[in-house]
Amino acid sequence: MIAKLLLEATLDTLYMTFVSTFLAFIIGLGLAIILVITNKNGLKPNKAIYNVLDIIVNTLRSFPFIILIIVLFPFTKFIVGTSIGTTAAIVPLTIGSAPFIARLIENAMNEVDHGIIEAALSYGATKTQIIFKVIFIEALPSIINAITLTLIVVIGFTAMAGAVGGGGLGDVAMRYGFQRFRPDIMAYTVIILIAMVQIIQSSGNFLYKITKK
Repeated sequence: MIAKLLLEATLDTLYMTFVSTFLAFIIGLGLAIILVITNKNGLKPNKAIYNVLDIIVNTLRSFPFIILIIVLFPFTKFIVGTSIGTTAAIVPLTIGSAPFIARLIENAMNEVDHGIIEAALSYGATKTQIIFKVIFIEALPSIINAITLTLIVVIGFTAMAGAVGGGGLGDVAMRYGFQRFRPDIMAYTVIILIAMVQIIQSSGNFLYKITKK
């Protein structure tokens, strides 16, 4: 009974974590590219666009996640038809994670040596080629670190989502561990979450070393 409950909750947590991180990465990458291109040292500086996106990213990053979930209840229900459950939790998880990973990717891209970019420009590379074949490739190890960190942060977010009907290990810890006074179940959920974080971090470190060579 407990084993089945924990297995289902673990799968739900992994589902929420990886799907929302993938969607957040797609959105965050787009935001990061625009921020990198439009900053004062970018390929096409545009102060107005940069400042607007900068404010949006900073504003969303400053929202406490538990409040963001509640604020997004109507939007989540509009998108998926319900505001509770694992699929519904993906909406606030994605929106909460996208600006976080966008800033990390932006920083990674900004650290690329400008000499490499200037060399590519001198060889006639287009802006698109510079973004995806030069800056992105050079920043890939740091971007992998950003994805790894985001996955770990999202795991923590899923636990909070579980407290308000999001499902997963957070929901099990709240309903069965806390409300039913089962410290053993609470301990199991903590151990599983720690194991998940360790596996993701180790995998991220491995990929970082491969791409860094």
